[in-house]
Formats: sequence, C-alpha cells, structure tokens
Amino acid sequence: MEVGKLTVTVRSTIGHKGAARALRAQGKVPGVCYGASVDGKIAPLPIIVDVKALRAALDPVRKQNTVINLTIEGGAKPQSLHALVKDFQIDGLRREIRHVDLLAIDPNKEVLADVPLEFIGKPKGAIDGGQIRIVMRKLEVRAKPSDIPIKLVIDVSPLEIGDVIHVSSVALPAGVEVVTGRDHAVVTCAAPEAEEVVATTEAVAAEGAAAPAAAGAAAAPAAGAKGAAPAAGAKDAKAAPAAGGKAAPAAAAKPAKK
Repeated sequence: MEVGKLTVTVRSTIGHKGAARALRAQGKVPGVCYGASVDGKIAPLPIIVDVKALRAALDPVRKQNTVINLTIEGGAKPQSLHALVKDFQIDGLRREIRHVDLLAIDPNKEVLADVPLEFIGKPKGAIDGGQIRIVMRKLEVRAKPSDIPIKLVIDVSPLEIGDVIHVSSVALPAGVEVVTGRDHAVVTCAAPEAEEVVATTEAVAAEGAAAPAAAGAAAAPAAGAKGAAPAAGAKDAKAAPAAGGKAAPAAAAKPAKK
C-alpha cells in the first residue's frame, strides 16, 4: 500500500490566515499530523505540506487512506513514521488542496477510516415511480491499513418502493469491521410524490377560481333587477353638473307687467 514518501516541516504559525495565504502562494498548505510525538508526548502536530510532493505520494486510485512513509523536519530532531492520509480539504472553486490531515499509525495495528460508498444499478421500484434516497455516502470502518478498502459497492437493483438497505446489509471484505451503527439506513427507495403534488395543485387552482367567482357575484345586481333606482325624491330632470362644472343657466325671467 505504501506508494510514496513525503517530507513535511513543523509549522510554528497557527490560526493565522495571512500565513496560510503566504504558504499557498508558495505551493504549500497547512496541515496537522495526529498521533505524532511532540517532546515525548503524543499530540496533534501542525505541519507544512508541499502540495506537489503530497500528490506524488498519494495512491492515484485510493488518495484518501493512502499509507505513506512520512518524515517530519523542523523539530528537535527529524521523525520518520508511517502515516495515513485521513482527509484533505479541496477548494470548491479552484479544486486545489487547502489543508491536509495525517494520522501517525502502526501498519500492524487496526485504525479507524472512512470508506466512500458507490451505488450501482437501477431499483425495481423505479418502474412504479420510486425514487432513490441516499442517506450515507461513506462508512466508518476499523481495519489494518493494508486491509482498508478503496470503496464499498452497493447494488440497489433489488429495491422495491419502501425498501431500505441498512449498514448491516453492506458486504465487507475480510479483516474489515464496520463502526457506523448497523441499524442505520444507507439508501432507500421512496414512494413517488407525484400524486400528492397533483392533488395540491388542483386544490390551489380550485381555490383561485372560486375567489373571482365570488367577487363577481357580489358585484352583479340581483336577478331580474333593472339598473339602479334613482335616489329618493329625485325627479326625471337632468342630473346636476359634476362638482366644479359650470352651473346650468337659469330659466329666462318674464318681464314684469306695468
């Protein structure tokens, strides 16, 4: 499993964004080596990692969980040990490594590791509109470094609507023990949601159509009624001018008799 060697340097500046940016400008990234010996004590050790050297040391297929020969410089004296590449953070935009986590190990002792899951096949329930719901994308296992699988493959073809694959059903290679709870769901085939969506849409449409109909009924006159009746006391004379309009001329007065 050992595919390369990597030399790192002890990092003295911790938690300083400016220092991290300066490192990345030089093609290096901050990292941590867990389980390393610091002044005779086992403690997390801040380190500086050269990105090109790290890529060269990684197993091209495995990448995470690669075991490497690690040399740590910059301390009281150089340390040489085996380390497991536990994780590395990737910049979402540039796809560049930004941080590395290593774990000092004994190749002959079991370690904990996260193994990615791969799902293959099309579930039977998909014929009836079932939908695959992936609950987990990795499992935590315990194994010797040489026994850690690259990935675990799960065939979802047998799944009918309502079926669930639990952790206990995942096939593991020899020498590997699962740590994640065995009763936890890994993947399910859920019932289709189309009927519920259609019913909701129809209800909203019916409610929307009822509102304008009710408003129209309130505005319309009663059946058989003519136009609005004139106000009480009003004659058939022409309507008075609107406010602000000119007043109608008064009827011509007759001359007085002498």
